[in-house]
Amino acid sequence: MSTNPSRAEVGRTVVHRRYVPYSHAHYAGNLVDGAYSLAAFGDVATEMCILTDGDEGLFASYSDVQFLAPVRAGDVLEIEARLVRVGRRSREMDFAVRVVCRGTPSEGASAAEVLDPPVVATTARGTVVVP
Repeated sequence: MSTNPSRAEVGRTVVHRRYVPYSHAHYAGNLVDGAYSLAAFGDVATEMCILTDGDEGLFASYSDVQFLAPVRAGDVLEIEARLVRVGRRSREMDFAVRVVCRGTPSEGASAAEVLDPPVVATTARGTVVVP
């Protein structure tokens, strides 16, 4: 455990990017299940806790999750966590998964395009606790 004081400040943001491999597709049309976004939220929340409190923290709950658009194999995702409330031991965050690139197999086996603007696929609000 870190002996440094908390550096948790409302508005602090962590962003990850990742490619969705075809091995993660579960459904027709190369769709990926919603749990993929939730796992990504756990990853950005973990980094947020490390940066702010020197500890990985523990995810306690989601108060809202919205699946707004599909996530597909071949997508490049941007996953964001933004700190919206800081308690004594709790940290509340808003999360978003945005599809920033998408494969276009109709144009070639490895063809892809940048989405401008990105497509917001999943949003959530969650709470983590730190020691």
